[in-house]
Amino acid sequence: MEQFKYLIVGGGMTADAAAEGIRSVDPSGKIELISGETDAPYNRPPLTKALWKGDRVETIWRKTEERNVTLHLGRRVRSINSGSKEVVDTDGNVYSWEKLLLATGGSPRKLDFENDQIIYYRTLQDYRRLRALTERGERFAVIGGGFIGSEIGAALAMNKKKVVMIFPGKSIGERVYPAELSEFISEYYRKKGVELRPGESVSGVETRGKELVVKTKSREELVMDGVIAGIGIRPNIELAASAGLKVEDGIVVDEFLRTSQADIYAAGDVAALYNPSLGKRLRVEHEDNANTMGRVAGLNMAGKAEAYNHLPSFYSDLFELGYEAVGELNSKLETVADWTEPNKQGVIYYLKEGRLRGVLLWNVWGQVDAARALIAEPRPFTPQNLKGRLK
Repeated sequence: MEQFKYLIVGGGMTADAAAEGIRSVDPSGKIELISGETDAPYNRPPLTKALWKGDRVETIWRKTEERNVTLHLGRRVRSINSGSKEVVDTDGNVYSWEKLLLATGGSPRKLDFENDQIIYYRTLQDYRRLRALTERGERFAVIGGGFIGSEIGAALAMNKKKVVMIFPGKSIGERVYPAELSEFISEYYRKKGVELRPGESVSGVETRGKELVVKTKSREELVMDGVIAGIGIRPNIELAASAGLKVEDGIVVDEFLRTSQADIYAAGDVAALYNPSLGKRLRVEHEDNANTMGRVAGLNMAGKAEAYNHLPSFYSDLFELGYEAVGELNSKLETVADWTEPNKQGVIYYLKEGRLRGVLLWNVWGQVDAARALIAEPRPFTPQNLKGRLK
């Protein structure tokens, strides 16, 4: 049995940020990291953005090993014994720890049928598979019109591929954007050559030689060279649940990112934390949260007592369009649009019972901190007193 001061389960951005946080306090304590991926920690956003615009894969590495972290890749933790402070991996290796971080992230949601040729896009391995397909294929189906689907659809189209996007809603991102903006985005994609199949779902994918046949509920058959699905993720809470930790839609943590068991922390996509600005428990699946939450978890594992009250931001690139956003973006909320140029540049505010819940900065940059400050204000807002607040 190996003994470590700090043990991190997970190999994503959160895990690397936690190692950085630990090292800023404890330069010598032994850190071990166990990851199911065979790649060392890397930045995930470039998988749907920069790598399709010409950036090299070498630019995404986090260089975790330079923090004097021992990486155990291609392994998963099978069980946690919080009483003896031991974990067992899938190879039967036993590790003893003083402080444990669960940064287990999430797994892609799957369609209700199987075909191992569908790429459930999330990892660097998925990027490599898709990139190899694009080198010999021209026709690609993207299932899903949300965050991942819209980004990978744009990325493939910018690389001169014929793209069909299939999603059940009326327009791209309709759960996030106000109806007018969502419809504008859909039309924008059409003008970029992307074929949209709104109000449609997939009933099966069949392999025929080197081609894939996508079968829709409306009984169409679409012949493709590759199929990518981006229909959300589910948090990897099974390990935590089996260890007796409190779980809901994620591993429940307090403001110091401690779980319900002493000396076990959780952070990143898998962690569910109460946010005081929004007055509710959140689980956030974006880069800013992974980096900031991971670092605070590392600081606290190393002896600090720093509360995590950060309201994370996120961003997206959709062809030449782009945005930054903070808080809760839900098209069912009341929305107030303050356009400089309709659907091209402006700010959209999301309100619930007069309280500001979220801000979408559509092709508006450098206002994330100001948006956070607005959301934190307890006073009620009206459409009239929001206009002109952020530019």
